Amino acid sequence: MSDLVPLPIICGPTAAGKTGLAAQLARNFPFEVVSADSRQVYRLMDIGTAKPTAAEQAQVRHHLIDVVWPDEEFNASLFVDLAKQAISEITSRGHRPLLVGGTGLYIRALTEGLVQAPGAAPELREQLARWADEAGGDALHRRLQDVDPQSAKRLHPNDRLRIIRALEVFEQTGRTLSAFQAEHRFGDRPYRTLKIGLTLEREELYCRVDSRAEQMFESGLLDETEQLLTAGYNRELKSLQTIGYRQAIEFLSGECTREEALVDLQRATRRYARQQLTWLRQDKSIKWVDSSADFDKIHKFIEDFYAG
Repeated sequence: MSDLVPLPIICGPTAAGKTGLAAQLARNFPFEVVSADSRQVYRLMDIGTAKPTAAEQAQVRHHLIDVVWPDEEFNASLFVDLAKQAISEITSRGHRPLLVGGTGLYIRALTEGLVQAPGAAPELREQLARWADEAGGDALHRRLQDVDPQSAKRLHPNDRLRIIRALEVFEQTGRTLSAFQAEHRFGDRPYRTLKIGLTLEREELYCRVDSRAEQMFESGLLDETEQLLTAGYNRELKSLQTIGYRQAIEFLSGECTREEALVDLQRATRRYARQQLTWLRQDKSIKWVDSSADFDKIHKFIEDFYAG
């Protein structure tokens, strides 16, 4: 039996049912959830990030939710540090950690180590952002296609932040981000893992996505966003440029109608779900199941995992 800490992982695209499944599993195992979601870390941002409700958090303790303010930096390295700390605390109480989320980069960084690429270069990043403003967003993606076609193929042309990051790495080193990723040998493996991926038929997933977007609007996403802006948070913050808040800000600023904002939110979320699946399907160790409908199968996977 390995001495590594056992860490089951529930992953999958947005709206696939990860939060509900975690609560269901916690009735059968002494789990505490470690969230692997890059947006649920922000305080004051509840509706647009689809955070577990108070009732869901009462059912099972959650970690790495509400850890930074919307104008504070958060990245994979910080996530790894906080997640390791949470897992250590959970095991010290005799409970078991369950990693749950759809941010593939965070899951990979925690379980396999971080790629040793150069850090951020704020001035270069700002130059690239200004150039994109002048030349148009597509120019960034075309530049990436020229210097790092593998990364360009993986990233959507509208994924400005990650495109700039890939270009930033190339401009600093003359080497592509995909090259750094390819040579990464995943030496830091502190956990024995079981990765379970939730999936749905595309039509059902999109139906859930569209329904969730409508529910966000009905539940007060616009009010939540207005409160963030009133509190002084700049609309250009990375946290407020994410899906849901971006569309809400455009409506509140009179740049589109409510219906247009909702349609754009649904479209952007469907695209994000596809990106999540593309990223996660690169990991051949994930056991894919038919969402939470396969609860008995998932339960058996976890039982066998703990049995060694």
